[in-house]
Amino acid sequence: MLSLQLPMRAGGSRKRVALLAFGLLSALALGLGGKALVAQIEGERGIAPVATTGEFEVSDIQVDEKGDNAEDARANGWKAAERKAYEKLLAQNGGTGSLGDDAIEAMVSAIEVQKEELAPHRYIATLTVVFDRERAGAYIGASAGRAHSAPLLVIPVMESGGAQSVFETRTAWQRAWAEFHADQSVIDYVRPNGGNADSLLLTAGQIDRRSRTWWRSVLDGFNASGVLIPVARIERQWPGGPVQVTFTARYGPDNKYLGSATLTAKDEAALPQTLAEGVRRLDAFYAQALGAGLLAPDASLNVGTAIDPALIDAVLDRAGLTAQKVKAATASAAATTPGAIAGGVPGEAAVPQAAPVTYTVQFATPDADAVDAGTAIVRSIAGVKSAGTTSLAIGGTSVMRVTYAGPIDGLADALRARGFKVTVGSGALSIRR
Repeated sequence: MLSLQLPMRAGGSRKRVALLAFGLLSALALGLGGKALVAQIEGERGIAPVATTGEFEVSDIQVDEKGDNAEDARANGWKAAERKAYEKLLAQNGGTGSLGDDAIEAMVSAIEVQKEELAPHRYIATLTVVFDRERAGAYIGASAGRAHSAPLLVIPVMESGGAQSVFETRTAWQRAWAEFHADQSVIDYVRPNGGNADSLLLTAGQIDRRSRTWWRSVLDGFNASGVLIPVARIERQWPGGPVQVTFTARYGPDNKYLGSATLTAKDEAALPQTLAEGVRRLDAFYAQALGAGLLAPDASLNVGTAIDPALIDAVLDRAGLTAQKVKAATASAAATTPGAIAGGVPGEAAVPQAAPVTYTVQFATPDADAVDAGTAIVRSIAGVKSAGTTSLAIGGTSVMRVTYAGPIDGLADALRARGFKVTVGSGALSIRR
């Protein structure tokens, strides 16, 4: 028996669960064994992102302090770190106000040790200081309340040894993004946990797909309006030696380039810290891009927008039809469809005069091209107000929601005129070639 556990992020849509479950069940119908399917999604893949608390976090604070003993040196080091972090936080956010050490310490909610070295009378460390937002907010400038981006899906791609990976296995790059505290970022990151269904939907191959229908279905499953693709290319100089990492910020369904930075870890042990710094560098790139208007929602991802007639013709040609044949068949079907009226452009089907009704249409999708072809043909039917894929199953049967101004029989006749074999159900159609 196949058992599916498909977790969602808080406040997320159930569409992603339906998408994966429908696809897997369709694959079972095609004869794939349950064990083979479970093998694709089980295993140690996911790393849940840290919870966001809204606190102010200041990282990479370096201290070198002395004391009467090791504990005294550490206490002096932490006080120095709190003071340096407060000054850095003010500079980053345009705030003002000079406070004593005791007042600053009262605002600190946590200190995280990134790296430390202890000696009998000396303390050397790199620390992260976390400030309580309510207590520190009065001293922080207005930029702390700056506007955020729309929700953007993060697909962290790691390149190592000539291979790319996202969530197929747990990677250090995936962990760096999961551990990133995004509270202070102007980007609203949607970070998948990488487990179960995520490893099937979000792969390195996904970033090279250009189908807007495919992307829209994926983004809807994560309640995101766009996509960010941070890439880390890891190059090890020699075993046990330096590790060079090139970080590249990309975005959008066309995988557009924003910027890049190269950092070097002195050895494998220092790689996690280098990757964490790389996340912060890319976050800065994305923040700059947001300010420049580059991360605005992509209009081409709106499945309700009109389609270029030339694109419709190209899809019809690939499906073995011609626009002339479709128009002629549509006109013939419209002439016999109850409720249709004459008029409009010669050769085009008359639009049924009725209140729009939403129907469910099931259609075979052996590959991604079939998804585009099916939705484009349905949208080209006169009277169709909107059509979008709600459940995607490559290699099986996908589901489309179609809003049509007319009875379901009229929609069925229009689809038959386009060469489909149509089965009519209660508020639903099943179409195939």
